[in-house]
Amino acid sequence: MTPPPESASASASLLESLQRVAPFAVSAGLTPLIPVPFLDDYALRRVREALVRDLLDERALTAPPDTVATLAGRHPRQGSRVQQFLAKVALMPVRLIARKGYRRVLTALWVKDCVDMASVSLHHGHLLRHALARGDLTPETLATPDAARRVHAAILATCQEVDARPVNQALRRLLAGSRLVLQALSRRLESPGAEAPAAPDDTRARASLARELAAVLWEQEGYFQALERRYQVHWDAGAPSRH
Repeated sequence: MTPPPESASASASLLESLQRVAPFAVSAGLTPLIPVPFLDDYALRRVREALVRDLLDERALTAPPDTVATLAGRHPRQGSRVQQFLAKVALMPVRLIARKGYRRVLTALWVKDCVDMASVSLHHGHLLRHALARGDLTPETLATPDAARRVHAAILATCQEVDARPVNQALRRLLAGSRLVLQALSRRLESPGAEAPAAPDDTRARASLARELAAVLWEQEGYFQALERRYQVHWDAGAPSRH
C-alpha cells in the first residue's frame, strides 16, 4: 500500500532532519570522553553552537553570537556521573579499582554520560530545525535574543516532559557498540583517575555512526511527530501578551 503523499513527505523531512542533526549529536556524545577537565564542557558548547549555526546556514540565516549562544543553551554538566564516581574512589589504587569490578561501573557511567549529551543535542537540534521550518525565527527576530529565548524555552519545556527512552535506548546500543567509543573508553580506563591521551579524531567513524543513528531513529517517526506537537503547545503558551 502506497503511503499518502503528505505522509511520505513528512517521513522524508524527518530523515533529512535526523541526517542533518545526527553528526552533531554524535560529536556531543563523545565529549564526556575528553580527558582534560573543563575542556569537555568547552567542546560540548562549541559543538552545540556549531549545530545552531549549521541549521541557520541551511536557511541562509545569521544571528549575533549572543543569540547563537541562547539557542545552543548553556546546560552545565554540574559534574558528570563519572566525575562523581571518581571523586569517591580517588584514594583507591588503580589496581584495586580494576580488581573489584569498578571498570565495569566506570564503563556504564561513561556510556550513560555519552548517551545523555548525545540525546540532549539531538532533541534540541531537531526541534530547532522544526522551529526554523515553521518560521518561528526570522532574519528580523534573530537580530535580538528575545525570540531565541522563546524558542529555546519551548524546546526546554518540551524535552522536560517527553519520555526520551526510545531515543536513549537506540543511542545506548549504538554508542556502547561503537569501535570509536570502545577505544576511547579503553584508553580512559587505563588510568581512570588521571589524564589519558586524547582519542584520535576518526572522522570516518563518526560519520558512519551518525548515518547509523539517523537510520535507526527514522523508525521512531511517531515519537518525533509527538515531540513537534508538544513544541507547538509550548511555543503558543509562550506568546507575548497583546494587552
